[in-house]
Amino acid sequence: MVKHRADAPELFFEAEAAGLRWLGEAEHAGGARVVRVAEAGSGRIVLERVEDARPTADAAWAFGAALAATHAAGARAFGAPPDGWDGPLFIGRRRLPVAHESSWGRFYARDRVRPYLGPAVEAGNLTERQRAVVEDALERVEAGDFDDGEPPARLHGDLWAGNVLWSPDGVVLIDPAAHGGHRETDLAMLGLFGAPFLDGILGGYDDARPLRAGWRQRIPLHQLHPLAVHAAGHGPSYGVALAEAARATLAL
Repeated sequence: MVKHRADAPELFFEAEAAGLRWLGEAEHAGGARVVRVAEAGSGRIVLERVEDARPTADAAWAFGAALAATHAAGARAFGAPPDGWDGPLFIGRRRLPVAHESSWGRFYARDRVRPYLGPAVEAGNLTERQRAVVEDALERVEAGDFDDGEPPARLHGDLWAGNVLWSPDGVVLIDPAAHGGHRETDLAMLGLFGAPFLDGILGGYDDARPLRAGWRQRIPLHQLHPLAVHAAGHGPSYGVALAEAARATLAL
């Protein structure tokens, strides 16, 4: 399968390939399967074709366990790019800041939420009042209120249902924004946009690598990033959802 964009930013598809290869390194330790890269270059990427299959409860549970193994493969730091890659990162068509941070809270507030607030306001999708609520939440995040000592996880980084393909051999991941982050962020993104057999995915994950108590209450915290990205370009409903997630974060 060939994906191409004549207007792709420089190194856009090379960054995707680097993320897929990095995530794929975890497969030997039981990590989630990722689509194979045949070729990547300026304006295009060539990937293996994945045959479609119906989602099943068994495949969902197995995927959850495999995703836990991928996360456990780790990263050099919060915000770190794939090993061996020193180019830009992207989420969708937007740049994703690179960092080498030891504090998850500082990284998350500075590099995963704030960069998208200005564009969201400029697009008319986030009001100044809503932005102020988000900034109040980010002050707590940045101060380390939610840092928990977990090491940086090897994240897919854009783990919505559309990037989870169901094949006859189980789930195959595509289109990552791979970086070092908190494992709960990938899980929160799965929940944000819905995924087939989501409870099974989460059950398989928690069985393989138990999540810290209270993770369900922290879902809005970890949805601040994808909601901010979407508020920057996909309509005011995401600005409303972002402010609601910020209020829920403040209530933690």
